[in-house]
Amino acid sequence: MKITLVRGDITEQHVDAVVNAANSSLLGGGGVDGAIHRRGGPEILEACRKLRASHYGGGLPTGQAVATPAGRLPARWVIHTVGPVYSAADDRSALLASCYRESLRTADELDVESIAFPAVSAGIYGWPVDDAARIALTTVAATPTKVEDARFVLFTEDAYGAFERALKSLGG
Repeated sequence: MKITLVRGDITEQHVDAVVNAANSSLLGGGGVDGAIHRRGGPEILEACRKLRASHYGGGLPTGQAVATPAGRLPARWVIHTVGPVYSAADDRSALLASCYRESLRTADELDVESIAFPAVSAGIYGWPVDDAARIALTTVAATPTKVEDARFVLFTEDAYGAFERALKSLGG
């Protein structure tokens, strides 16, 4: 798998699937979640409402992933995953790693070859961006998958820099 970094807007990526750093309600929110819902249009919200009415009445659990069509995004699928809120007192890094593994598992079920990831939990959920980058990149690099092109699309210069440092430390 080729792992690349992109400084930009995840909603503009021409890939098979974009990963949404969703909240557990699946009904939209701020940050990446809000941007994906706004740009993707009502089709994504409708698909999420159906998921809530069937399998995820209590919301999508942290660390898990589920897919919907991508609506008006230049992708085929949105893979929604709920990252953990950062806690200095409680190590939740396994849950953050699970977001990436479960997103790749879902991508494999959909025969996705290209995927765009945001920095899950590194925004409003408060995860320190250097640690979020390390967990994201090491997890994706170590997870067996059919995905050939994994992009990390970073909206801010700080996030891009953190991911660039983490990728270099992995030898990339």
